Amino acid sequence: MSREDASIAARDHYLARHAAFVPTLGTESGVLASLRAEALAVIREHGLPNRRQEEWRYTNPAPIAAVPFELPASPGAVSREQVEALSFPVFACSLYVFVDGRFDAGLSAPAALSGEVRVESLAAMRAADPESAVDLVGSTVDPKSHPFAALNAAFLDDAAILRVPRGFDAPQPVHVVNVATARSAPTVIHPRLVIEAEPGARVHVIQDHVSLGTGPGFTNAVTEIRVRENAEVSLTLIQREDDARFHVSNLAVVQERDSRFGSHTLTFGGALVRNDATVRLLGEGADCTLDGLFVGSGRQVLDNHTLVDHAVPRCTSRELYKGILGGASRGVFRGRVIVRPDAQKTNALQSNANVLVGDKAEVDTKPQLEIWADDVKCSHGSSIGQLDAEALFYLRARGLAEEDARDLLTRAFALAILEGLPVPGLAEGLDGLLLDRLRRAHHEVSA
Repeated sequence: MSREDASIAARDHYLARHAAFVPTLGTESGVLASLRAEALAVIREHGLPNRRQEEWRYTNPAPIAAVPFELPASPGAVSREQVEALSFPVFACSLYVFVDGRFDAGLSAPAALSGEVRVESLAAMRAADPESAVDLVGSTVDPKSHPFAALNAAFLDDAAILRVPRGFDAPQPVHVVNVATARSAPTVIHPRLVIEAEPGARVHVIQDHVSLGTGPGFTNAVTEIRVRENAEVSLTLIQREDDARFHVSNLAVVQERDSRFGSHTLTFGGALVRNDATVRLLGEGADCTLDGLFVGSGRQVLDNHTLVDHAVPRCTSRELYKGILGGASRGVFRGRVIVRPDAQKTNALQSNANVLVGDKAEVDTKPQLEIWADDVKCSHGSSIGQLDAEALFYLRARGLAEEDARDLLTRAFALAILEGLPVPGLAEGLDGLLLDRLRRAHHEVSA
């Protein structure tokens, strides 16, 4: 089957599943109905993406299109013990668990941040008041530019909605855990997280994607964030699903005047992973930081695409992505920074560094600057290399086994990202996971 035929077959499959899905929704607001109709039109016209499209030039999405994923009839069975085994100690503060895309109140521990601040289930809100809290959903992501985001919107059922009121400084992180369960047949889930920080508000959110069981599956996630004037949002996105799963995430952020946004995207699991992040700086003085770490082994494909749009003057953006690739894995980084004609006094820095520790590992890196203003400070760079042979020899000469020396060097390379995490203790909680993934990258023999 050709790439075009696979894309058409996938389109027809999801259109048929959507026809059966709509009757289960019940009463729906005009806003959500319009969002769903627009998304469905995109799918009908364009289907799923293929490698001929520039945005998918380095990663072939055909393996996703080739599997006729089904929607789970109901959330899988997950115990509190399983959630606790997956969670880090830092997750004890304010925990919201979504199983196969649906909120599970019994597994959650929503410690009150204030009388009005908590993660709400969109499905529950729609049941109580079909018009409530829908003005934010779909407001920051363009389904025409992101076909998988359109697929998410077409099948939108439940979502995590977080609104932080004006001037409120959340004293502890908000934790949203998305659990994917294994089924006898491959299933697709469409989690969505929507965050609005009102003027002067501050919040940190930890978004964790995990899976139970092994086998193929597809997580198609969307995160929408609106950071109002002088507000601050920090997001740590952790993807550690089973290595047989596909994972596509789309992060869309809009920033207003003097706002601050920071994200740390940590990618460890998945057979094929695509992380898209788009940040639009629409108010003067806005500041954003995008950091990422991806560790691959075996035949994993880990793809990171970022777009920072400097639309107005006096904004700052910083990007640092690091990749460690072992076995026959592939990494991709494509970072695009646009400086619009009126965006004078822009300060934009972008860097991607990669270490190849597998004999068949590879990485494609393409940092891009598009500058249409003349009074700016912008730089970008990338590097691809291997472990320093002299440093490795130095450590072995002082008694370290080769395995330990390699672990030490690659861990030091990765810690620049982990140590920048804004939640105390989270880096420590992730250290064991990082070390496990690094050892896989080192020790797997390429086929």
